[in-house]
Amino acid sequence: MTKPVEDPTQYVLDEAMAYIHAAALRAATVLGVADHLVDGPRAAGELAELTGSHGPFLRRVLRLLATRGIFREDDDGRFHLTPRADVLRADAPGTIRAGVLAVTSEVYWQSTGDLTEAVRHGELAFDRRYGKPFFSYLVAHPDVGAMFNEGMANFSAGEVERIVASYDFPASGVLVDLGGGFGGLLLAVLRARPGLHGVLFDRETVLAGHVLGRLGADDRWEAVAGDFFEAVPAADLYLVKNVLHDWTDDECVRILTNCRRAMNPGAKLLIAELVLPEGNEPHYGKVLDLFIMLLLPGLERTRAEYERLFDQAGLRVTRMLPTPSAYSLIEAEAAN
Repeated sequence: MTKPVEDPTQYVLDEAMAYIHAAALRAATVLGVADHLVDGPRAAGELAELTGSHGPFLRRVLRLLATRGIFREDDDGRFHLTPRADVLRADAPGTIRAGVLAVTSEVYWQSTGDLTEAVRHGELAFDRRYGKPFFSYLVAHPDVGAMFNEGMANFSAGEVERIVASYDFPASGVLVDLGGGFGGLLLAVLRARPGLHGVLFDRETVLAGHVLGRLGADDRWEAVAGDFFEAVPAADLYLVKNVLHDWTDDECVRILTNCRRAMNPGAKLLIAELVLPEGNEPHYGKVLDLFIMLLLPGLERTRAEYERLFDQAGLRVTRMLPTPSAYSLIEAEAAN
């Protein structure tokens, strides 16, 4: 069978309209459509009554999402839950509902619309529109900050077990999770290694929502507020996930240098990031890189770019490990 010839015009038009898919996804998520399909398929009119929405409009939204496997419409016009739609349920295992709501919220939509001017002037779109840096804005607007923190914790939850299973964490010692947010990853590591003592290190406003109390052993962990640009606690292993991509090279070197100075003898540093592959192949990190470019001074990096940062901080990369997710783990130690 002959493979259809791609129509480049239609392909580019589809790409130009791709933002409609994200808008439809947000609408279905806000309305909680997936939650109403757990017990079986329903027609759009019934779903509209349950979600307080307009039936004909809702059907058109779900019909579009079904073209990407998010819901499925049958011959009777009823919509079914699919694996891709199931993760939008609030109480589903591995739910990413909070994360979807965070990244599709207005504060990010507005910044995305300013991408052309950002590229033209080399300025952060977020700063240009909102008049202050991203993290300062989150502090000034606690509701947006809470949404961001919950969204990031939600996305991270699906990666935690994969990361824990991909690295041989030590049986004992002190593990410091730098910029660890609510501590979901640290909690999983401490559960897997009962002899480890954990330190969750982040801003005070973030630590207020930490989940380490779920461990049930208060003597095995502590939540420490601080600024990793100034100093970090001593540790046998530093865990740094989704932190370095927020910052410039110079700022990353400051963070890594502080780790190098505070390291206990023989300590390791473990970075979890979306390490970019070379070439033109699609990769989630290349999408997130533009998202970062709109909001923050950082960027996603290749392995060679990370190695240069470690070298400047007096660290040496010992190995890079893949995980079942899009993330890679980079292990480093003191260079001398």
